[in-house]
Amino acid sequence: MTELQHRPTALLVMEERRRDDVYPEAVLKEIGTLVNLREPLTRERLAEDPAAMEGVEILLSGWGAPMLDSALLGHAPDLRAVLVAAGSVRPLTTSEFWAREVPIVSAAAANAVPVAEFTLAQVLLGLKQVHRISREIRERRAYPPDPRVAGAYRSRVGLLGLGEIGALVAAHLRGFDVDVLASDPVVDPATAAELGVRLAGLDELFATCPVVSLHAPLLPETEGLVNGELVTRMGIGSTLINTARGAVVDEPSVIPVLRDRPDLTAILDVTWPEPPEPDSPLYTLPNVVLTPHLAGALGAERARMGELVARELRRFVLGEPLQHAVAPGRAHLRA
Repeated sequence: MTELQHRPTALLVMEERRRDDVYPEAVLKEIGTLVNLREPLTRERLAEDPAAMEGVEILLSGWGAPMLDSALLGHAPDLRAVLVAAGSVRPLTTSEFWAREVPIVSAAAANAVPVAEFTLAQVLLGLKQVHRISREIRERRAYPPDPRVAGAYRSRVGLLGLGEIGALVAAHLRGFDVDVLASDPVVDPATAAELGVRLAGLDELFATCPVVSLHAPLLPETEGLVNGELVTRMGIGSTLINTARGAVVDEPSVIPVLRDRPDLTAILDVTWPEPPEPDSPLYTLPNVVLTPHLAGALGAERARMGELVARELRRFVLGEPLQHAVAPGRAHLRA
């Protein structure tokens, strides 16, 4: 690459536990060709010495990002960009930060990849009713003679939310012979059609789709949106998948339905609270599959987010348009 006339000063602030996964040696080497990178800090160390932000033009981060409040920003008069190797920037942004009009990058697109892959796997298993049939085999100690399942042939799959992850799941499903329905109040029919999706109401989604996957952000209007009444409408052997936010599901009303409908399966990669309370029925209901955020980026998968940040950093220092900058009004929509 052409030698940069000005190499801005950058600081990486995030938790140590996942730093090497998100920013492995190869990614840091790439970043080092673009900026003068100071010794990394944790959020706690930066809180002890906020003056460490003085002279910093680019803040790099990930999990454990510092709060961009007036106190910290007061020590960062030279700050020109924030690049976050994580999905959501909502936890660290404030009105004071947005008022500075400093661009902020989210790696939500990179984090969406493993979530969509996990979801696709569970959708296909759900269409075959793998979890339900395996439960019945264990209980009966016999194989069913002729299992009747939807399968991935002209079946319906429902998506609640067509954001970054939901849209990627829809794109994956285009490679299969299924009809994809989606419910998302901010997506118009033309945009949905481009994704190969037909928009539908919640009632139709839950009543007609053998598999429903949740990808809605947690907002006041989505909290507890998926309740027992909706889940009751699901057909025999249906599967509910939640990789979004636990509180999108109204667990107190859904749990009794799952108890009364052993034919249903709930794949819950997220819950509310998280983890569930020790006495939660979610641990003992045989038709509930609990996983601890396995859908999100884990281990080596996290490097994908650091690589996205490195590419965006290159664009920024070369004066090129950023591809993953978050607009102030869209920050809350990142799951």
